[in-house]
Amino acid sequence: MDKQTFWTLIEAARAEAAPDEVAERAARLLALRPPAEIAAAQQVLWDLLAESYRSPLWAAAYLINGGCSDDGFDYFRGWLLTQGEAVFAAALTDPDSLAGHPAVRAAAQDGPELEDEDALALAWTAYERATGRELPSDSFTIRYPPLDPSWDFDFDDTAELAARLPRLTTLFA
Repeated sequence: MDKQTFWTLIEAARAEAAPDEVAERAARLLALRPPAEIAAAQQVLWDLLAESYRSPLWAAAYLINGGCSDDGFDYFRGWLLTQGEAVFAAALTDPDSLAGHPAVRAAAQDGPELEDEDALALAWTAYERATGRELPSDSFTIRYPPLDPSWDFDFDDTAELAARLPRLTTLFA
């Protein structure tokens, strides 16, 4: 499985499921594929998580969810994956673009956290459904890049966040 096939899978799941059920639907669709392809999907997912391991995105998640631990950032990026390739790519280029996303705007109004832990395990879930076994641990590797030191500041510094993520800061002020 390559990235484009992975994104096609996510788009198919998005077309068939409610927003909070995309990861579950994607796991069901993935479970229909050969075990080797399911296992390869886990590496694609980890590669996307590594690609999205960026300080500006973490700051956006911090604003959107009212704080963001290490695990919380993983779960936020799981949610971001379920939004599809276009939203994911736009958020990597400009995390402030998330201010225009309907779910982010709704979160600013009623406060639900945008997280999807299940998205992180969709290949594990699919592999177990398809084979009755756990995904082999050697199916994937992950190496996170270093975080950008220019973003090494307290995310509670509203003035700094307003300068860097003005739309999100205004939305969540």
